[in-house]
Amino acid sequence: MVNWILLGISIPVILWGYFWRRRIIAVYASDIETTKKTKRLKTLAIMIAVIGVYIMLTRLISIIFHPEEHFDLEFSLWPERVEVLGFSLSVTIIYTWVAMALLIIASILLRLTIVNRFEELPRGAQNIIETVAEAVGKYTNAQAHGTGEFLCSYILSIASLMLMSAFLELFRLRPPTADITMTFALAFMTFIFINVYGVRRKGGIGRLKSLASPTPVVFVFRVISEIAIPISMACRLFGNMLGGMIVIDLLYMALGSNAVGIPSVAGLYFNVFHPMMQTFIFITLTLTFINEAIE
Repeated sequence: MVNWILLGISIPVILWGYFWRRRIIAVYASDIETTKKTKRLKTLAIMIAVIGVYIMLTRLISIIFHPEEHFDLEFSLWPERVEVLGFSLSVTIIYTWVAMALLIIASILLRLTIVNRFEELPRGAQNIIETVAEAVGKYTNAQAHGTGEFLCSYILSIASLMLMSAFLELFRLRPPTADITMTFALAFMTFIFINVYGVRRKGGIGRLKSLASPTPVVFVFRVISEIAIPISMACRLFGNMLGGMIVIDLLYMALGSNAVGIPSVAGLYFNVFHPMMQTFIFITLTLTFINEAIE
């Protein structure tokens, strides 16, 4: 009964906001300059109409689909496992394969449709690709100078995989980066690159000497801090990505049948901007630690 009452109220609210705005426009149409008061009234009328539309949509969904107003939020630190051809696989592995497949397909399409048609004067999609590649190359060289083109390619690849993983969350799938095993694998790759570039630049003995600088007393502590790098990076990325996923689920739980539009707007931050920011921080830390190893 409450849903039907609110549905009935929403219709006159929408009409009130719509016709009030039209009246404001008609009354002040002769004015050469629109006053601030007029703009505020028009904005208020639009807000009233939008509120009416929101109430109408939520009540229609509640009447038609009868969603549960409350549900228990269940969360597991470890992702679910599924049986695939007799093998028990984590959904993280499957979603990572999906993300990799999408990136491979996109790369093949770009190679066949755009890269093969590169011109001396870039334009359109070629301009975008070259701008991204150039930006990643400049940033990598600025943060870890002298590491070569391979590290630029790795940074762009790992950033693409992390962003594609976050893209899967838009479909209410658990992103691979919300699994501690996935984030630790990424952080462990950073740990490997730190030592590979450090040994390549200074040699094995030189790398050990750098850990004992400025005095051999700090050697043990430096080794512990080096081992702690992948652990801290993995936990940081895992906590931030998992937190965003939990916040969205909490919004759905709190709003119930009123979850129309609001989780989507919040998702623009937690599924788009937030993953981009975390990706930027992760690659920045990677380059910073590598740069410290080769200095």
